[in-house]
Amino acid sequence: MEKTFMPQFKDTGELFDHQLEGLKWTVSHVYNGSPFYKKQFETAGIMPEDVRSLDDLSGLPFTTGNDLKEGYPLPLLSVPEEEVVRIHASSGTTGKRKILCYTQKDLDVWFDMFARCYEMAGLTRKDRVQIAVGYGVWTAGMGFQMGCERFGAMAVPVGPGNVDMHCQFLVDMQSTVFCCTASMALLMAEEIHKRGLKDKINLKKIIMGSERSSTAMRTRIKELLGLEDMFDIVGMTELYGPGTGLDCSRHEGIHYWADQYILEILDPETLEPVNDGEVGEMVVTSLSKEAAPLIRYRTRDLTRKIDRTCSCGNILFMHDRIMGRSDDMIILKGVNIYPGQIDSVLSSIPEVGSEYQLHLERKEDGKDYMTIKTEVQQAANGSTAEDIKSKIKKTIQSKILVSCNVDIYKYGELPRYEGKAKRIFDNRR
Repeated sequence: MEKTFMPQFKDTGELFDHQLEGLKWTVSHVYNGSPFYKKQFETAGIMPEDVRSLDDLSGLPFTTGNDLKEGYPLPLLSVPEEEVVRIHASSGTTGKRKILCYTQKDLDVWFDMFARCYEMAGLTRKDRVQIAVGYGVWTAGMGFQMGCERFGAMAVPVGPGNVDMHCQFLVDMQSTVFCCTASMALLMAEEIHKRGLKDKINLKKIIMGSERSSTAMRTRIKELLGLEDMFDIVGMTELYGPGTGLDCSRHEGIHYWADQYILEILDPETLEPVNDGEVGEMVVTSLSKEAAPLIRYRTRDLTRKIDRTCSCGNILFMHDRIMGRSDDMIILKGVNIYPGQIDSVLSSIPEVGSEYQLHLERKEDGKDYMTIKTEVQQAANGSTAEDIKSKIKKTIQSKILVSCNVDIYKYGELPRYEGKAKRIFDNRR
C-alpha cells in the first residue's frame, strides 16, 4: 500500500487540538530562541504561558515583510545558526530580498506537504512530472522536484523557459504532468498546438502556481492540450515555499494544510476578522517551523475562507483562489480595484480571450483614465470589435463602478510570458 501524506484526523476537533499544541510550541520556541520575537512579545506584554486556547492567537503581534527585510540576512532566526542547513529567498525585485532559513526538519515537513499536493492531484508513482519553474535560491524548482521525489514519481527537472527543450521532453519522456506558472502553461499550450504535437505527447495534468489565472485562460489551456485536469497550487517562500495547499479534483476551493499553519482572513486596513465569505488578507502562523517560524505573518495575498466541507470528504479546510494582493490594489477615481475583479469580468464575456493588459494614465485635464487591452477568442461568434468593446465597457461599469476605454486585439497579438505575466501598467505621475 502506498504511503499517504494526508494527516489522519478523525474530525475537526482533533485538528483544532493539534493546532493548539502547535501554536503553544511555536510561541514558546520563538520566545526562547528569537531575539526579534522575544522583543515583540515583551512589547505586547505577552508571555508564552498566556496562550491557552486558539482564541489567544488574536492577541499576538503581527509579523510583516518589512520585519524580514530589516532582519537581513537571517531574519526571524529561532535556532542556533549551526542547525540551519539551507536558505531560500523570495523573488522580490526591490531592496533586500527576504531570506528564509531551514533546518532539516523544516525541509522534511515542506517536502511532505508538497508530496501531499501530488497525492491530492491524483498522481501515482508511474507519473512523470516535468518541472518548468525556477531553480537556485528560489523555492519553486526545489519544492516541485523534492516533493515529487518524496512522493515517488519521476521528476523531469527542465526548469523555466526553453520552450524547445520542454517540447522535446514532453515528446521523448512522455511526461504526464507539467508544473509551471499560468503564463507558461498558456505559452506551452499554444506552442504545442502550433507545432502539431498534441497527439505525440502524453500530458494529462497541469499544476500551476505563482500567479493568478483567469477562467478564460484555464479553459483555453485545457482545450488546446486536451487535459484531464488542472490544479492551482499555493505557497510562499516565507511559509516554506510552494506546496502549502492545492485544490482537489472537485475544484470547490483550495485545501490548505491546516495541520501545519493557521490561516486568518483579516481586513487589511483594520486587521480585524472579515465576515464569513468576505475577501480579506491571508495572515498565517506556522505550527512546527523551526528555523524561521511565522507568527501572524501578513502575506498581503487576498482570498476568502470557504466555510463548508469539500464534497471530496477531506476535512482539511479550504480557501478560495488567490484574488490578488492588498498592495496591488489600484485606486481609480476613488474606487478600489483588484486585478482579480478585471479577470472575473473579462472571463464572463465569451468573446474575450484569456490575455489582457490594464493601462492607467493621467491626462492633461488632471483626470485618471483606464484602458483595457484584450484579445478576442479565435471563434468570436461573429461579434464585431465594437460589440465586444461595448460589452466590456458596460460590464466593467456595472460590476466595478468605473468607466474604461477598451482596445481589441486579434488572438495572439498580446505578449506571452515564460514567467509571471505583466498585466498592470500604471503610467500615472
